[in-house]
Amino acid sequence: MNLLHTLRARPQIVPRWAIFSIDLALGVVALGVAYALRFEFDIPSHELDAARRFLPAYLAFRAFGMLVHRSFAGIIRFSGSRDARRVLLALTTGSALFLTLNLTYRALGMAYPVPLSVMAIELLGSAVLLTGFRITVRSVYQRFQTARPTPVVVFGAGEAGLITKQAVERPSADPLRVVAFLDDDPAKHGKDIDGAPIHPANRAARVLQDTGAKRLIVSIQHLSPSRKAAVIDAALELGLRVMDVPPAQRWIQGELSAGQLRDVRIEDLLGRPVIELDASAISAQLQGAKVAVTGGAGSIGSELVFQALARGAAEVLALDIAETPLHDLGLHARSRYGEGASKLHTCIGDVRDSDGLKETFETFQPDIVYHAAAYKHVPVMERQPLQAWRTNVLGTTHALEAAKAAGAHSFVLVSTDKAVNPSSVMGASKRMAELAVRSVGEGGDMKCVITRFGNVLDSNGSVIPLFRRQIEQGGPITLTHPDVTRYFMTIPEAVQLVMEAAATSAGDDIYVFDMGERVRIADLARRMIRLAGLVEGQDIQVDIVGLRPGEKLHEELMSGQENLLPTHHPKILRAARTPVDGDAVRDSIAQSRSNGWTDGDVRTALGQHIPEYTPDPASMPEIESP
Repeated sequence: MNLLHTLRARPQIVPRWAIFSIDLALGVVALGVAYALRFEFDIPSHELDAARRFLPAYLAFRAFGMLVHRSFAGIIRFSGSRDARRVLLALTTGSALFLTLNLTYRALGMAYPVPLSVMAIELLGSAVLLTGFRITVRSVYQRFQTARPTPVVVFGAGEAGLITKQAVERPSADPLRVVAFLDDDPAKHGKDIDGAPIHPANRAARVLQDTGAKRLIVSIQHLSPSRKAAVIDAALELGLRVMDVPPAQRWIQGELSAGQLRDVRIEDLLGRPVIELDASAISAQLQGAKVAVTGGAGSIGSELVFQALARGAAEVLALDIAETPLHDLGLHARSRYGEGASKLHTCIGDVRDSDGLKETFETFQPDIVYHAAAYKHVPVMERQPLQAWRTNVLGTTHALEAAKAAGAHSFVLVSTDKAVNPSSVMGASKRMAELAVRSVGEGGDMKCVITRFGNVLDSNGSVIPLFRRQIEQGGPITLTHPDVTRYFMTIPEAVQLVMEAAATSAGDDIYVFDMGERVRIADLARRMIRLAGLVEGQDIQVDIVGLRPGEKLHEELMSGQENLLPTHHPKILRAARTPVDGDAVRDSIAQSRSNGWTDGDVRTALGQHIPEYTPDPASMPEIESP
């Protein structure tokens, strides 16, 4: 009655004791068939008597093998190779015990309780019946699934591709069926893997159309970004959903399941190889060091914090004015590093507060300071130049002075490509921050390093989260200009390069990172639309809103007055130093501290110190900063 009640309540769940009982019963059937076959269906009476006496031992030995190897533990409708292996191990254990019993009887001079030929036939019969039972249940379950399997094509016909096929074809609420493979290896073309044909990857569009595939799964781990992007673009053009197989080290208990597949992200389609670093110099510098990070709760700052913790820093101070992100940083660190997060100290502070910053650094005594605190939104700073000056210029000066006073041996400014030939107040203020480092920070015992790079993917306020949010809301996607381009880099890459430049610099350097080719933002938007399974102009609109005040059509990584020199790493270049009027820079900084500067004073100072600053004529301030 309990079994019937369970089946009615949850028809897809059968108790383990029921599976155990069925397996034992099938074993008894196999034993009976073995006797019948061995004696050609005319079993002598003395053999029947021996079989009856042997039956309790048979049940005990079979039960022991099943309990030891838990052959009944798997969900029958999801049975696979692992379940079949457990069944075979359980049967082999029981048969080994039968053989031991037979040999014991023989040693004692008695007749075998069961003929060896019967044992062999029974083992084969039990294996067939028990695995056949599981296959039958699985097949019946698949046959009566309400949903028809979705046709899938797998890119990569190697071992990972076969594992992917086996994983996605397991019964599930979202049944999938691999109809073909794509591969670049000509030796595999025209062959089959587990019944699915292998086609050339350069015919991806045609294969996807001919097979009626609805999804493409990329199983190859080590694939050049440009090659991966080409195949994925072919799938996106046809409206397919594209998914990725995670690295093997992230598989659950070493086994891949369909639930672990993830949708391809826009970051995977930028076509630039991930920058690889040795990182030994970084670890050597950070091991046992005390590290302070201003703007520590931001996108770059938080990654600087995490990588410093991961590379053996003795203590890390994260300073930020934003309370909630700083609190979240501490929670994330605890979930990521456990007890290691005790090395992290979070502190609410403002880089515009010179005295407060000096007091904080004097207490913490940092060895290395990464200065990532800054205002970065071009339109906002265009309307409030004084706020950009106070944070980006004076804040950098305060951080330099506090680091010097606390005895830090390295100071690293995180700058931006917008500081090169700036057309915006934000870019000019970051260029002025670079001049402040060279005028205020250089010349002492503290090593000063400036690092300059472009946009980082998925950083707070960047274009990708904006487009993603607009797509989720149904559009429209707002594009400033159809031809606007930007450089992109992942946050971990950018931070590694910052740390590598700081660790290998002899001091007083400006480092520029090779970020590959510029990415056309319009192409980025259209790819994101296709990744979301939408059609531009039909499901979602793209609106051209025009460049905002201060924005460039194309960003630059070096000015016309700078020459780039090679370093130890091909992706890190050093800008040749140009003369700086340090006295004039220090004088402007001192005046801005003591006088009641206005937005106009800031614009005038930026124009005086940065001849290449060409403000947008349309960028007229709407309000004056207090």
